[in-house]
Amino acid sequence: MRLDSLFRPPFPHRIIQSAQLTDLKHYCSFHRFFSQARWNLDDLGRCIFQLLLPFCDQTLLAAVDDTLARKSGRHIWGAGMHHDPLRSTQKRPFFAFGHNFVVFSLQVALPFAPNKHWALPILVRMYRKRQTNQRAPGKGGKLEPKQTGQAPAEQYRTRPELALEMIQIVASWIPQRMLRVIGDSEYAGQSISRHLPANAKLISRMNMKAALYEPAAKTAKRGRRRKKGHRLLSPLQMAQDPKANWTKTTVTLYGKQVKLCYQTVDALWYPSAGQQLLRIVLVRDPSGRRHDDCFFSLDLTLDATQILELFSRRWPLEVCFRDVKQFLGFEDPQNRVAKATTRTAPLIFYIYDLVLLWHAQAGHRLAAKSTLGRMWYPQKASVSFEDILRTLRHTTWQERIFNDPALDAHTRKILQPFVEWAKVLA
Repeated sequence: MRLDSLFRPPFPHRIIQSAQLTDLKHYCSFHRFFSQARWNLDDLGRCIFQLLLPFCDQTLLAAVDDTLARKSGRHIWGAGMHHDPLRSTQKRPFFAFGHNFVVFSLQVALPFAPNKHWALPILVRMYRKRQTNQRAPGKGGKLEPKQTGQAPAEQYRTRPELALEMIQIVASWIPQRMLRVIGDSEYAGQSISRHLPANAKLISRMNMKAALYEPAAKTAKRGRRRKKGHRLLSPLQMAQDPKANWTKTTVTLYGKQVKLCYQTVDALWYPSAGQQLLRIVLVRDPSGRRHDDCFFSLDLTLDATQILELFSRRWPLEVCFRDVKQFLGFEDPQNRVAKATTRTAPLIFYIYDLVLLWHAQAGHRLAAKSTLGRMWYPQKASVSFEDILRTLRHTTWQERIFNDPALDAHTRKILQPFVEWAKVLA
């Protein structure tokens, strides 16, 4: 736990205090903005999307994943027990109480760091567990307070279904451009791959025991046409084949040059993608330190190394999750109303986007004044979100304190060391 979380009020109280908004309105007015006001989170996401388009390539690259916001309290709307990937191991899964958000982000390289990619969330959906009929014993058959906000059968949607909805929305915004979407194995099933828009292609991980087939051959026989051809070896069988022809290469994965071996085949994964032809890449670590793995792409214009490099670019979304939780208080809101719950935490993702956009447009010119020199970290070569946030805070303090014309030179000289000291603490 970060020590500053013990002393800071939850979001949005910090914004109200830091911006001195209570001079304008009562603080309850700002809470009603989340719980009662009429505005749409997707419209705000589209505005962010329009700001990001100038920084994107002609073919847009996106990533989809979910993250857990841990909570405590019996009356938190929509909270439930979810798998906690940070505490779980392969042998012992761990579950935590909280909210689960499915996030769709654009992967963008901004001008101030052209060799580094950032994940900028533009759409967010909260996953709600299915409503159950279990009643609490000894309480007159009443539902437990912790079941507040669970989805009834007609409203329940799985995480892949929520991800598909966001993919379809973004694809409709850019009908003339291609959208490549990266997702882990949870988002590789038929819920997504069989229902993608024409201008969206999925890149994901494949099960090593997946049933692969040749495309169906055209025949002149009467009756219904075949949907798939002959059965092929599964990725696991391909990896175990002693006569397999492996290709050795070096690719850039997660910012490092990695040596690996791969096989590639174009085939159908009928249980998942139906009759869509996939480019499948089976990967092996020559050193034997990692298990064999398998990936696929619905975009057949990509070769094997491009598929692997693109899939590795889903990692910035994990970095985004870490940053919004550690620096922006993503897990702080304790909402008990439906609208406030589905708006407050997702809005923090858009604040994250705006901070990065500000730095791309103006903040990078001011970064030198707020840079902290760390003698014990000489190999650092790229800027982090913490550095960007420090630049924004330092610039804001400078404008607030030193742009006041009533401030005399002696007072400015006294206050300057405090600003520098606060920069280190931030």
